[in-house]
Amino acid sequence: MTAPTSTEAKESPPKTQETARLLLALWELGANETALPKGKLPDRAKRPAKVFNQLVEDGAIKVEKQSSSSLVSLEAKGVERLAEELKTVDFALNGATTGAWLARGLLKWLQQMGTITAIASTNGKATKDAIASYEEFQSVALEVYDRLNRDYNLDNLVPIYRIRREIGDRVSRAQFDEWLLELQANDVFQLLEGSVEDSAPDKIEDSITTKISGLRCYAKRL
Repeated sequence: MTAPTSTEAKESPPKTQETARLLLALWELGANETALPKGKLPDRAKRPAKVFNQLVEDGAIKVEKQSSSSLVSLEAKGVERLAEELKTVDFALNGATTGAWLARGLLKWLQQMGTITAIASTNGKATKDAIASYEEFQSVALEVYDRLNRDYNLDNLVPIYRIRREIGDRVSRAQFDEWLLELQANDVFQLLEGSVEDSAPDKIEDSITTKISGLRCYAKRL
């Protein structure tokens, strides 16, 4: 019998890893926050097909068919499933490319889970200090914008709801709205109309609405 080649070994991880790898790939790409076009997903986020389809059937992954494409999102159940899988799975880092995304995803998971643990240990209160001035808000908002734009390839159109959620309780909702509009008035950001990718009511609510301009869902750095 012919021994498996190194290429076959890289493409066929043990079955105990397949579910965790696929869920981690989707999570690392941000599918738990933004629905992604299935056709643009890398193979690691949609293969093996039988594992992907089973996760859809289980409610861990949601596939929403559009007129010309399908949008894939990682549901809360999928994130919970990933957390359970990561407690027991033993990943094999085969190959430089595979190892790179897997290591990046695991590091991101550890960093985010560490933040959640820290918040939980303080009864839900964020450990970061409240933002006390417009100047500090500008610095934080620009850092958050640049990070989201870079990490999720948002093409310089960052959803306002994601900026608001990243900043969190460090500033009140009313103060966030006031200072973000001031950033637009000072030509730091341009706030653009439109709607969020899945028209989710909570994401629209976390965008910004004014009496004059109406709903604004995206920020573009000037």
